[in-house]
Amino acid sequence: MINSNYWQFLLQEEFKKPYFRSLMLFLESEKKNLHKVFPPESDIFKSFELCGFENLKVVIIGQDPYHGLGQAHGLAFSVNYNCPIPPSLRNIYKELINDVGITMPSHGNLDKWANQGVLLLNSTLTVRANEAGSHQKKGWEEFTDNVIKTISEHKKNVVFILWGKFAKSKSVFIDRHRHLVLESAHPSPLSVHQGFFGNQHFSKCNSYLVDKGFTAIDWQID
Repeated sequence: MINSNYWQFLLQEEFKKPYFRSLMLFLESEKKNLHKVFPPESDIFKSFELCGFENLKVVIIGQDPYHGLGQAHGLAFSVNYNCPIPPSLRNIYKELINDVGITMPSHGNLDKWANQGVLLLNSTLTVRANEAGSHQKKGWEEFTDNVIKTISEHKKNVVFILWGKFAKSKSVFIDRHRHLVLESAHPSPLSVHQGFFGNQHFSKCNSYLVDKGFTAIDWQID
């Protein structure tokens, strides 16, 4: 299922549960009915494949994949190289510029973060083309909630970054005695001025990681 041995081992029981089987049948039905689904099937679990469990240091939680053609590639907030930078990600970059002094990236592909141990996890891992939220409440939320629980139970000193009401709701699955939880408004243009800018999550994250003996994340994309 996931092309990453340790993730596959940790989540093997999840893949056997009735809700997950129903979810896979739903995705098959989408294909049979000729609905375009994003990201491509080969990228659905890409966030896990680029960020191995052993190297995991940070979790950033999103909600749905982008539903426009060619955008989603399996990482929350990230888009393929040939896509314009989405508004929320552009605001994330603006906060990074002010917080840790990066220069504005020319693209929105966040593979570099994932390769350093940042799990960019959407709560729902697929979506029908041009229909935001169309794969919600099909089983993905139960799967990713259990991923968060698994990380909380099996790792120590992970930084969980929760932006917006939806992501904050996932904090109930995180043991705050074992991990750092950072919360603020969402970077969406609709809510960004309610407390996203100036949250300093990126510098706080790195300070915590270094204090715990880990290498800081290089947030610069280009």
